[in-house]
Amino acid sequence: MTLPDWIDAYLEHMQARKLAANSLRAYRRDLESVAVDLAAVLDREPHDLTVDEVTTAPLRSAFARFAGPRSAATVTRAWSTWNGFFGFLVIEGAAVGNPMQVVPKPRTPMRAPKPLQGEDTPERLLRQVAEGARNARNPWPERDLAVLATLLCTGVRSAELLGLTVASLVGRPGERRIQVSGKGGNRRSVPIERPLDEIISAYLHSRRLRFGLRVPGTAPLFVDHRDEALQRGGLQYLVRTSLRAAGVGDRVQRGALVHAFRHTFATRLAEDGASVIEIAKLLGHASITASQNYIDATAREQRMAAGSNRTYATLAEVADTAT
Repeated sequence: MTLPDWIDAYLEHMQARKLAANSLRAYRRDLESVAVDLAAVLDREPHDLTVDEVTTAPLRSAFARFAGPRSAATVTRAWSTWNGFFGFLVIEGAAVGNPMQVVPKPRTPMRAPKPLQGEDTPERLLRQVAEGARNARNPWPERDLAVLATLLCTGVRSAELLGLTVASLVGRPGERRIQVSGKGGNRRSVPIERPLDEIISAYLHSRRLRFGLRVPGTAPLFVDHRDEALQRGGLQYLVRTSLRAAGVGDRVQRGALVHAFRHTFATRLAEDGASVIEIAKLLGHASITASQNYIDATAREQRMAAGSNRTYATLAEVADTAT
């Protein structure tokens, strides 16, 4: 088998894990792009490459070429893709070892969390939306409130929210959980409390009244005004217009919109004393490193708040006099 054949086999293997179509396309793009650079390094045609030719030296050179015009985040993602690919090749007996362990990857600084700004912003948003502040052409406050409350109380990603079905809500009343299909096909269970359970139930009741249909478990949990699965653009529009209607549209940091709700969820967990392991499990992080970022950010904010105490100004003068 050629290298392209093994790439196809690997993607078929990943597809069996029920990965999202976008993830599979990204894997293929990373594998094939680096393969093109490998072929250039080896002076071969990409379709003629074999796994035996992909040794440490040419792979390192190929990644150097690949990294040239691309961001550190893109190179890191491609490195992870090829690392997983070689893990598959070793298991299949097509490769003796994994050369990626000696191929350098860029260090990408952890991005600071971007939660909604303002201590009362989540509460103000929910109250305003519940009262119908989002003056849509075809208002549906029960649906809007359920979407926003789910984002704020579970920390799910945008794609995870859109992938929920009615059957994702499991457990007895008072002990409900939402089964989430996360990145890499990993599943996790996020507990929800009675208030959110009741809000989602009220939304589903309004949905049955609105469309006059029984809602099966396989149906998407959140739908648009045509009773079709809510899409990414519709979710972003719902969030943006809800924030604006509640008068808090200026409290979203640049580069964050729906993801700001996830950051708000995690930041509040950290502020209330949740451990890094608990945060990682609830967010579906594969590593606790990303979760630690929320605790570190919270610690910095607490130090800044403590440092703003006006007594420190006088204390500084006293310290200067004493020394």
